[in-house]
Amino acid sequence: MKMSETSEISKTATLSIREDSTNNDLPLKASLYTVFLCVLFGANTVAIKISLSGLGIFTNAGIRFALASIALFLWAKMTGQPLYCSKKQAYRLLILSIIFTFQLSCFYYGLSKTSASHGILIANLLPFVVLILAHFFIPGDQMNIKKVAGITFGFIGVICLFFDHQEIAGDSMQGDLIVTCAVFFWGCSAVYTKRIIAEISVLHITLYPMMFGAPLFLGAGLLWDGEMVHLLDAAIINSLIYQSFVTASYGFIAWNRLLYRFGATAVHSFVFIMPVSGVFLSVLLLGEPLTLNIILSIVLIVAGMVVVNGHSIKVSRYDYSNREKQQSKR
Repeated sequence: MKMSETSEISKTATLSIREDSTNNDLPLKASLYTVFLCVLFGANTVAIKISLSGLGIFTNAGIRFALASIALFLWAKMTGQPLYCSKKQAYRLLILSIIFTFQLSCFYYGLSKTSASHGILIANLLPFVVLILAHFFIPGDQMNIKKVAGITFGFIGVICLFFDHQEIAGDSMQGDLIVTCAVFFWGCSAVYTKRIIAEISVLHITLYPMMFGAPLFLGAGLLWDGEMVHLLDAAIINSLIYQSFVTASYGFIAWNRLLYRFGATAVHSFVFIMPVSGVFLSVLLLGEPLTLNIILSIVLIVAGMVVVNGHSIKVSRYDYSNREKQQSKR
């Protein structure tokens, strides 16, 4: 559900599924469940920021994805989910895993230098980056005036953050730029996933990049984190549990299931909740300042998301059962 991480979520939020011509309303229960997941993902960057206070940058990522990999692997075994993949699928998953490792390295490193509020808002550039990349790399997914308007709102909103001079950390600008680089890698990952998702299961796309990245993150932590663990209290442990099991395991699978069943159009209509909930929790739990620039950024980013995705909650149902049957034959 690879800023966010908000973040992270946002990697799964852009997996558009082939839709047929029959439109249906997103049911109320599914709508409430989507809102719930958006709030969970919005809180993820706050959890990362808390755990970074006691763990090294790469150590944090390594522990998180190691735990999430173990949880997903055990879940797959207990539920009888197939783990085998062909050579062609393995090659594509390797490419995805490399991008995943780069994007999360940049995100964690950047977040260590900037505030959770900034990280959350910049991470929510992801849908706009995907729109731009999809125009060039996804056949039939072309730009239009509405998309251009939404992208413009979103990018102006993030630019406001670079003029937010009330940040406590002196290297906040550097952190913002690194998180922006992470969003670019995230967009590449999302577009590539969009191209291969018809041939590879949700479980494989979620699990194998984590399994690939976890030992690399831990190795990087051993080399560059200095002290891998310098504080371990209840708050840090709880934040790790949240990142590993709530968002990286449960959240990623749940979000992708929604995309498969109802399509990306309806699910994306709720994505604007992530930056709002994330900033609210950053202010509430971390005591970060709610500056005028941050408020303006929220307004512009949310406006951009609404322009691009909020025109309708109607979606085309996807024949999930048929897709599962097709995959089981491979």
